[in-house]
Amino acid sequence: MNARTLGVALGLLLVPPAFAAAAASSVQVVQSGTVHQALFAIAVDGNEGLAVGAAGEIQQSADGGKTWKAAAAPGSEALLGVALRGGRALAVGQQGTVLLRDAQGQWRKADAGTEARLFGVSLNARGEAVAVGAFGTVLKSDDAGAHWRAIAPTWASYNENGEEPHVYDVQIDDRGVITLAGEFGLILRSANSGGDWQLLHKGDASLFSMALRGDGVGYAVGQSGTVLKTTDGGASWQALDAGTRAILLGVDSVPGGRVVITAIREQLQSHDDGASWQHVDAPEVAAYWNQGVTHVAGGPALVVGQAGRIVRIGE
Repeated sequence: MNARTLGVALGLLLVPPAFAAAAASSVQVVQSGTVHQALFAIAVDGNEGLAVGAAGEIQQSADGGKTWKAAAAPGSEALLGVALRGGRALAVGQQGTVLLRDAQGQWRKADAGTEARLFGVSLNARGEAVAVGAFGTVLKSDDAGAHWRAIAPTWASYNENGEEPHVYDVQIDDRGVITLAGEFGLILRSANSGGDWQLLHKGDASLFSMALRGDGVGYAVGQSGTVLKTTDGGASWQALDAGTRAILLGVDSVPGGRVVITAIREQLQSHDDGASWQHVDAPEVAAYWNQGVTHVAGGPALVVGQAGRIVRIGE
């Protein structure tokens, strides 16, 4: 299943966790659009926020996600991933679309050298960026997105039949270490800009989202309620039982133990780094699909999804 397109299975009925109690989080809809709108990804750096979605929509915030306004986009291709770091910004999406924001705050297209759908992008403090996408696409930029080159693994080394898996999410840290996740439960890592790749995990369920923290704790989520956790920076992973078979689309966590997972008509959170899980039991969540999720530093989670909605979830 392709989790980052308008073809997300909106009508799917999910099996709720039998043991999870309703969470007492405050839920506030900050912004809502029309039924034809959809936001797929969100990023926050300091007080600045960006959210992107269908038809090239870009929303921006200057106050930590409290208020949002639309930015002019140079195209109508759906944008499926966004990255924001130190004033630099990138967005990626359908047909190999890569957008970068210039010093004047205007968005322009960059040539990524591919027409493959791009699902995710990550940007570090040095201006290195990695974008990932359909059929094994992995691209690297050393100049904040102006120029790109292919660095994909030799996929035949990881799949018996040589399949080129969709790669749904990626993270590049400030040392330049790249970690990616995708189909077949694959999590791979490269410490030398894609020169060599190390297999960290493989399974049956596709992984749609991954979040690694600076303290070494991280999570990856995907099909059939799959939740994986690492405590050593991604070197090893263990499966957690979150009590659901839902298709899990997004994950983010912060030091102190809070984890938020988005899904289709479902949302989960933990306050103890995955030892226990609770529903976010609110109609603002239960009636919609939500995908992108991030946290404001020292503040609430921000979630985006169906109908162009941006939702703040507090403690």
